[in-house]
Amino acid sequence: MNYEQIKYETKDGILTITLNRPDKLNAFTGRMLSELLDAMDRADRDDDVRAVVFTGAGRGFCAGADLSGGANTFNAENRGPVDPGLDGHRDGGGLFTLRAYESLKPTIAACNGPAVGVGITMQLAMDIRLASEAARYGFVFTRRAIVMEACSSWFLPRLVGPQQALEWVMTGRVFPAEEALAGRLVRSVHKPEALLPAAYALAREIADNTAPVSVALNRHMIWKMLGADHPMEAHKVDSKGIYARGKSADVKEGVTAFLEKRPARFPMKVSDGMPSYFPWWQERQFNK
Repeated sequence: MNYEQIKYETKDGILTITLNRPDKLNAFTGRMLSELLDAMDRADRDDDVRAVVFTGAGRGFCAGADLSGGANTFNAENRGPVDPGLDGHRDGGGLFTLRAYESLKPTIAACNGPAVGVGITMQLAMDIRLASEAARYGFVFTRRAIVMEACSSWFLPRLVGPQQALEWVMTGRVFPAEEALAGRLVRSVHKPEALLPAAYALAREIADNTAPVSVALNRHMIWKMLGADHPMEAHKVDSKGIYARGKSADVKEGVTAFLEKRPARFPMKVSDGMPSYFPWWQERQFNK
């Protein structure tokens, strides 16, 4: 796919996906959605990609939905599907967060500026969120007379708790990075020039020290168990994982490297090394 509204750049095992409509503060479009979905698929297929960093071009991360359609921006009956291959009844932001949720690679948001509406809800499905001091956030749906999207009614209260989620959503106000940090929406706040180096340092720590298959499995264990109704569900998956991974070449290398006091060189790849029990969940279907 030819990317027009994002940039896809890899270096030393780290993929940077940049929302690239700086003249529009990277406002979200159907074209951008299609490109992001393609980029996520491409990253999962590429064993050389060990971590993914998302950021925005120019002074913003994403200003939310492109409002150039005026009053009909959110009227699916008037604007049609966001993409010829997508059902117009489905929320575009949700298609992205559902895909990000299923990622086999760790994802890091480096929020460099304003992120409102889908600009922030798309980050909720990313594993770790870092912010620039210039970042501003807003769950502005009630001020546009719409509802939460991008599956944010599932993600947001799990990340920050229901009380904080309700305050931000019901007021719809835009708030600074410091409030996002206090509310546990982001991991850390950085000087603008230090944001990407901090995100890359975190990605580098993952890429240089960990087994790709184990990262993918543990990532899904944490996300999927957010919906479990009893710790027994975790015990079942833990047990399968310990059994399957315990006899793997990766574990042999990890233990040997530790005993020999040298960096591990894990041989297994996500493309062909995921254990037979993965995925252990049933894929959810969308029904109108």
